[in-house]
Amino acid sequence: MLQMRSLERLAISLRAFRQSASCSPPSWAAAPCASDIRGVQSDGDIGAPSSSGRDAGGTHQNWTLTWALRQGSPGTANSNTQDDRPWFLRLEPSTARHAHFSTAAPVPKPRRQTRLRIEDVPMFQIERKDSSKRDSSNRDPKLQPSPSHAGLDWREMLARARASQEAESTVQGGPAMVTDTFSRVHTYLRISLTEKCNLRCQYCMPAEGIALTPNQRLLTTQEIMRLTRLFVEAGINKVRLTGGEPTLRPDLVDLCHQLKVLPGLETIAITTNGITLSRNLPALQEAGLSAINISLDTLRPERFEVMSRRPGHDKVMRSIDKALSMGYNPVKLNVVVMRGVNDDELNDFVALTRDHPINVRFIEYMPFDGNVWSDKKMVPYREMMARVREALQQQHQLDQRQQQQQQQQQELSPVETAASNSHQSSSSSSSSSCSEHNQLLERLADPNGEVAKNFRVPGHAGIISFVTSMTSHFCGECNRLRLMADGNLKVCLFGASEVSLRDAMRGGATDEDLRLIIGAAVRRKKAKHAGMFEIAATQNRPMITIGG
Repeated sequence: MLQMRSLERLAISLRAFRQSASCSPPSWAAAPCASDIRGVQSDGDIGAPSSSGRDAGGTHQNWTLTWALRQGSPGTANSNTQDDRPWFLRLEPSTARHAHFSTAAPVPKPRRQTRLRIEDVPMFQIERKDSSKRDSSNRDPKLQPSPSHAGLDWREMLARARASQEAESTVQGGPAMVTDTFSRVHTYLRISLTEKCNLRCQYCMPAEGIALTPNQRLLTTQEIMRLTRLFVEAGINKVRLTGGEPTLRPDLVDLCHQLKVLPGLETIAITTNGITLSRNLPALQEAGLSAINISLDTLRPERFEVMSRRPGHDKVMRSIDKALSMGYNPVKLNVVVMRGVNDDELNDFVALTRDHPINVRFIEYMPFDGNVWSDKKMVPYREMMARVREALQQQHQLDQRQQQQQQQQQELSPVETAASNSHQSSSSSSSSSCSEHNQLLERLADPNGEVAKNFRVPGHAGIISFVTSMTSHFCGECNRLRLMADGNLKVCLFGASEVSLRDAMRGGATDEDLRLIIGAAVRRKKAKHAGMFEIAATQNRPMITIGG
């Protein structure tokens, strides 16, 4: 009964919109008027419900109003009816399948709660190439053109190297292959295994992301081993695996096993962000991994998410603990220092070296494509060192006062202790401050080819270092070459000239041809890189595609 009264009130309010004749259901069909409802009860098509709302069996039954075409109306076979309206309302049980013009208000569906994905945020989106626009040459890796980063085509490089060899009657093999025109012998090869990474660090990857090189254009494991063998035969004795994030490469452990058996290779190192290192480290150590660098720019979890645009600080800390427990000595931490971002944590990092064999390496902020470098963000190493020394001096003086107070309290009366403390504090601050300042950081001897200036805090188990690429370059002793994931050989981190060894191998180059190409590229290396402002204005690559 309540349902019928509600329908009558709704019908009265919509009476003005009634349409008396139509060949289709009225637009207001879901809201009939009162006379329509009365017509339903006298029509005889279906029994009206009782006032109690129960059906003949005594059970509750819901009813709905539906529109139906009257027999005999225009367009039908029979027209024996006094009502000239072609459409009438039929009262039916709500379970009827054909009740498609119901007066009941639709129940809104609950809104589905969707989780925001990081790839939906514009600043993290990566440009995707339309596969429909690819030409047929992209299907064959051997037909891929060299990227725009290459300074010379490998065929041109090979032709020049052959001409030079014939003119000079020299053999481009052995140490000569990795020796440049400034007599720098290169013994250190950095191999980027992938461009993918599970972090988005501000100084490494542009905020808008990068277009990754297709997998078929990346070096295979066999190609990496072929090139590494040639480099080791020429005198390379240290290989560092980088990325992207090298631990994302599925065959990393197998690759380390293969590198381990190369005669003459002494060190297999890795630079990683540490997110997945802890679970892979036992297998990697067994495979021959002998040195570890972990990138960590902050010790504060909330700041970590801002700088890397991803969570995972706790996983990195677990990886550091795992490496220390497995005997890696030292465990190197790479810290890129940026003014106003993390330069207030210098002393917190230095404190890590007190009890653990950790080498904290403070790195000057360097310009690469897409990292929005500015000299105002860069903290020069001399400023970093001065701030570390000042903090160490303050801590040292505080420790001295506490020790003196403890000793005097054991030997002197309370009155004598107070007088002695005031005298000792004034004398120590005036007479020994200069000598203590110089002894707070002990300068260590740097090995040949070292890129950092190394120091030790007396009494600490670890050391601290400053990588000074911007304000005090070390190009004169550079011994590094870089093989990138796409197969390009880069002889200088800040140099734009590259040559594709991948294209050479897939184009049919022999081992002797590869030696000639590599030797020619090494001899093109300049005496030093440009200044930081010139570097910032020169097109290079994002750091993630070069390899950390």
